[in-house]
Amino acid sequence: MPNCTIKMDKDKKIALVAHDNKKRDLLEWAKFNRDLLAHHDVYATGTTGALLEKELGFPIKKLQSGPLGGDQQIGAKIVENEIDFLIFFWDPLEPQPHDPDVKALLRMAVVWNIPMACDRATADFIISSPLMDSTYERQVPDYEAIRRRKLNI
Repeated sequence: MPNCTIKMDKDKKIALVAHDNKKRDLLEWAKFNRDLLAHHDVYATGTTGALLEKELGFPIKKLQSGPLGGDQQIGAKIVENEIDFLIFFWDPLEPQPHDPDVKALLRMAVVWNIPMACDRATADFIISSPLMDSTYERQVPDYEAIRRRKLNI
């Protein structure tokens, strides 16, 4: 399958999401990494965004709450190349009423080959990577070529 390249700028577009039982963990992580996050564009769902903005003291692009469509909004932004990477502290031990939305969001992150952290250790490794402060060209399948092939164009 042919690939194409999507350029990620030096200043990344980062989505921060957390289930209720993980919000405190995400807030602590974000406070610890405040200076690293401050020069990036930060997006967040619902309550998480309001809490982050209050704690961090810089603007957060706030979307809907996850169960009200926020997860879907972030997934759409991934598809449109408006999100470069996802930090989603999800709770694997608590059932979520919007679990299909969560799975769809995680799927979009993989389909579009964006870095994703679902726990604090992985988020620490990603945020401290030298790639965070430089441009990066990520490879994704050339989905347009796939669509043309299916239409026999």
